[in-house]
Amino acid sequence: MLDIANWQTYRQQIGNWVVTIGTIIICATLLPARLPGMELLGLGPNWLLIWVVAWSVKRTTLQGALAGLAVGLIQDGMTAPYPSHAIALACVGILTARIKKQRYIQEDFISVALIVFGMAVVAETVMAIQFGIFCDRKLAEIWTDHQRIALASAILSSLWAPVVYYPLNLWWRRLTSPGLNPGDA
Repeated sequence: MLDIANWQTYRQQIGNWVVTIGTIIICATLLPARLPGMELLGLGPNWLLIWVVAWSVKRTTLQGALAGLAVGLIQDGMTAPYPSHAIALACVGILTARIKKQRYIQEDFISVALIVFGMAVVAETVMAIQFGIFCDRKLAEIWTDHQRIALASAILSSLWAPVVYYPLNLWWRRLTSPGLNPGDA
């Protein structure tokens, strides 16, 4: 039975789920898009990686890992089953949450962009390792491609990180602040 006294809480929880899932869907939809100004060396920003960093920066290690795993499985569903993006994005979620927990980096746009830059390199390295294990390509070819892909992905993803991070951070901050209602913004 629905408790009318807690209606505002239910509304906020439903709104939070809609925003969270909606932004994942938007990021997944943008992933294959190559709009002008969003491409470098034939690559675009890794929108789902940006989302995982935005989510994990204020969450626990387990929450970061689960978010990375779930979002990675979505990306695996959009691409080939190997190498798995789930492993790479779970690593990103874990490492981002660990950075937050250890308080090494203050949270602002520049630090989030730097985190995204580093995590894009980590994710592409995990992908390159998987390519080395599962593919018949030479290690030298994989390493050469890895350098180009990791750098282009890191640059673009870090430049576009505030587009995802700022609205989500604002939403989650208003959701957790006492007396503020996310619907009032």
